[in-house]
Amino acid sequence: MNEQTPEESGVFRNLTNYGDAGFSKFIRRAFLASAGLDETDISRPVVGIVNTTSDYTTCHRDMPQLIEHVKRGVLEAGGMPFVFPVMSLGEILTNPTTMLFRNLMAMELEEQLGMQPMDAVVLIGGCDKTVPAQLMAAASADIPAIQLVVGPMSVGSYRGERLGACTDCRRMWGDFRGGAIEESRIHEANAELAPTAGTCMVMGTASTMGCIIEALGMALPFAGTAPAVSSQRLRLGAATGRRAVELARNGLRPSEILTKDAFHNALVALSAIAGSTNAVIHLTAIAKRLGIDLTLDDFHEVSAQTPLLVDCKPAGRNYLPDMHRDGGMPALLKTLTPLLRTDAMTVTGKTLGEMLDDAAGPQDWQTTIRTLDEPLADEGALVTIRGSLAPEGAVIKAAAASAHLMEHTGRAVVFDSLEDLEARLDDPAVGITPDNVLIMRNIGPVGAGMPEAGSIPIPRYLASQGIRDMVRVSDGRMSGTAYGTIVLHCSPEAAVGGPLGLVRDGDEIRLSVSERRIDLLVDEDELERRRAEYRRPDAPARGWRRLYATTVTQASDGADLAFLQKE
Repeated sequence: MNEQTPEESGVFRNLTNYGDAGFSKFIRRAFLASAGLDETDISRPVVGIVNTTSDYTTCHRDMPQLIEHVKRGVLEAGGMPFVFPVMSLGEILTNPTTMLFRNLMAMELEEQLGMQPMDAVVLIGGCDKTVPAQLMAAASADIPAIQLVVGPMSVGSYRGERLGACTDCRRMWGDFRGGAIEESRIHEANAELAPTAGTCMVMGTASTMGCIIEALGMALPFAGTAPAVSSQRLRLGAATGRRAVELARNGLRPSEILTKDAFHNALVALSAIAGSTNAVIHLTAIAKRLGIDLTLDDFHEVSAQTPLLVDCKPAGRNYLPDMHRDGGMPALLKTLTPLLRTDAMTVTGKTLGEMLDDAAGPQDWQTTIRTLDEPLADEGALVTIRGSLAPEGAVIKAAAASAHLMEHTGRAVVFDSLEDLEARLDDPAVGITPDNVLIMRNIGPVGAGMPEAGSIPIPRYLASQGIRDMVRVSDGRMSGTAYGTIVLHCSPEAAVGGPLGLVRDGDEIRLSVSERRIDLLVDEDELERRRAEYRRPDAPARGWRRLYATTVTQASDGADLAFLQKE
C-alpha cells in the first residue's frame, strides 16, 4: 500500500497540461468553485463513482438511487464523490452483441481513470459485460478500486410457478417452438420473467460475475447477491462508498488484490456455483491485464477438484435471492475454505481467511448451498476440452448438459452464418435428426464479435416431437442463463482458419466429455485439401470494428485486444 502526498492526491492529481502547474491548479480551483466546492471540499480525498445508467440498460434502472447511497458513504467518511458516466452495455438492446464492445468499454474507463483526478474509484456495474470491462480497466489503471453491482432481480410468479430471466424465458420459448404451449401463454408470462430492476436472477453471467467479485476480493461481503430492490443493496452502496475513502487514504491497489491466488479462488467459486461459461473468457481477460497467465488447464484443474454446491438455475432449481437468503457468498466461501488460498488480500484490508473467520457457514434450514460432504456433484460444472476440432480449447457446461449426450458421435449439419441458420434451421428438407451435431461457425471474436448464438435452437419440427437437446458446437458463446449439451468457444475460430471452418455437412464429430475431447473424424489428407481452399474473410473497413477484428485475441486468451494485455 502506498500513502499519497497532498500534491499527488485529490483534485490536484492528473493536472491539465498548460505548461504551468501553478496555473493548472489555479484555474482548476476556479472551475471547482463554479461547481459550488470550497477549499474544505477540495482538500478531501476524491472518489470517482462510475455511472453506467442508461435507458438502454434496463438492468441498471435503479442505479441512480444506488449512486446516491454510495455518495452518502463517501461524504460520511470524509471524501468527495465525483460521479462520471461510462458507456453502458445492456445485453438485450445491443446489436450485434455486447461482447463486441466489452473491450471498448474497458478502454474508455481505463482512460477516464487516468485522465481525471481521483484517489479511488467505485466501479458500479451489473449487466453481463459491465463488470468484466470495469475490472479489466481497474487492473490496467491500477488505482484503488472497489466493485459494486446493481444486484439481481426479484423472482417472478406465473400460474403458481416461480419464474426468472432468462432460463425460464428460454424454457418457455422452447416449449412454444415445440407447440407445447400457446402464444398467449408467452405473452401472459412476459411481465413476470423480469419483474423488477436488477440483473437476471438465475446463475447467468451477471450473477456469476457478482459472485466472483466477492471471491476475487474486490467487493464487500454480500455485494454480489443482495437483491437489487432490497434495502441491503442501498446499505451496501453506502458501505462501499465509506470503504472507497479508506482505500483512497491507504492506497491499496487492484494489483495487490488480483493475484494468482485470487484468481484461483475465483475459479473455485465459479466451479462451485455452476457459473456461466462466459466467466472463463472474462477471468482470463482480467488476469492477462495483470500479466497473470490463466489458462484453460487452470480452469480444468480447479473444476476437477471442486464439487458443485449451489443449487441455482440453469444447472439447478433455485434463484439468486434464494442463495442470498441462505448466506450468499460468505456462506459458500466458508464451506469452500479447504479449497481456497485464504492468504489472498481483499479490498476490505483483510485476507480472505480473516474475512471468513467472521462468516457463518450454511445453516441446516437452508436449501440452496450444499456442504462439501453433500455436494450436488463431485466435480464442478464447467469442463474444458480440446481435440482436433478445438486444438486451443473449448468449454462445455456439463452441469447444464444432458447426460445421454455427453458421449456422442454424430454427423455434422453446418451453418456458416446467423443468416444461414435463420434460413435453414426449421426447414424439414435439411433433414436434421436428433443424432446430428449442429455446427454454428464464423461467430467467434474475429468472425462476428462473439455473440451468444452458440445455443442453437432445436429445429421446430424436432421440438414438436419432444426433442429438447442436441449436441451443438460453435466458436461463439451462449448466455449464462442457457442450458444444453453445447460446446462453446472453439479455438482457434473458423474466421482465422480454425478447424471448425473445415467441417462439411455429413462429417462425423465425436464428443467425449469424460475424455475432455471434441474431434473431427476426417482424415488429414482431406483436411489439408480443405485448408488449401480456405479464404479468410475481409476485416471491417473502418472504426472500432476494424480495430477489434484486427487485434482481438482468441477466446482461450480472453478475447481482449492483444495490445492491452500485459506481457
